[in-house]
Amino acid sequence: MAGKLKKKITVGTICNYAIITLITFCCLYPFLNVIAYSLSGYNAVLSGRVTFYPIDFTLDAYKQILGRSQIWMSMKSTVIVTVLGTFLSLFLTVCAAYALSRDYLPGRKFFTGLILFTMYFSGGMIPTFLVVKQLGLYDTLAALFIPQSVNVFNFIVMRTFFRELPKELEEAARIDGASDIQTLARIILPLSLPIIATIGLFYAVGYWNSYFAPLIFLSNEKLQPIQLYLRSILITSEVQASGMGLDAILMNEQMKYAVIVIACFPIMVLYPFIQKYFEKGVLIGAVK
Repeated sequence: MAGKLKKKITVGTICNYAIITLITFCCLYPFLNVIAYSLSGYNAVLSGRVTFYPIDFTLDAYKQILGRSQIWMSMKSTVIVTVLGTFLSLFLTVCAAYALSRDYLPGRKFFTGLILFTMYFSGGMIPTFLVVKQLGLYDTLAALFIPQSVNVFNFIVMRTFFRELPKELEEAARIDGASDIQTLARIILPLSLPIIATIGLFYAVGYWNSYFAPLIFLSNEKLQPIQLYLRSILITSEVQASGMGLDAILMNEQMKYAVIVIACFPIMVLYPFIQKYFEKGVLIGAVK
């Protein structure tokens, strides 16, 4: 009986690993296919032989893309928006979540309800555009992170996390003469690194992949982020395809894939360094 049970567990484990491997490959295949296309030769692309590994390896597409000054300006704008936006969003979210998680704050329920109201109702695209323009933010990088600096869902998760921290820690800090700011900086934040890293990653990915806000609030091509630059390449290649030679069309096709890889690469490099915090933070947010 024990031998049969052991055999069943072994077979079940093998099946689980096989299913997980298959699902993982299905998730990775589109990205591997994009990388393979960006690194394959013209003939391989034309014949459709490229799957998830490069054929006739070449870096011509990356040389063409990285040789353009616009890609570097777009990358610079994206990095600035991501760094400043993530810092501002984390600062505002942490401050608001900590303040509204304290029971002794007057009007706590009113302000919390006011914030939650914006999660279901908004002013709309045109009023938002008019507000941004009247504030002098139009055609500036600040328009890409100031109007959407706080995500209500992230605020709720962080507020719930702060409420579940032991109140004895805060009481002990108050007995020692610590103010609210000192308690937050020296007691609460060191204990909140997992949730801060998780929310920070959510904000960073959101700003890095932002597409609609730059499309609405930016008209200066020198300020456009990497996602908008990728859109311009896709549109330009489709419009010009009819008047281009075969080699130029294939190069343009490979350049599209190369830009996609370049746009995704920084986030892929960043994720492994905060993975341990991310997993713990997601679990905390789900349980709380």
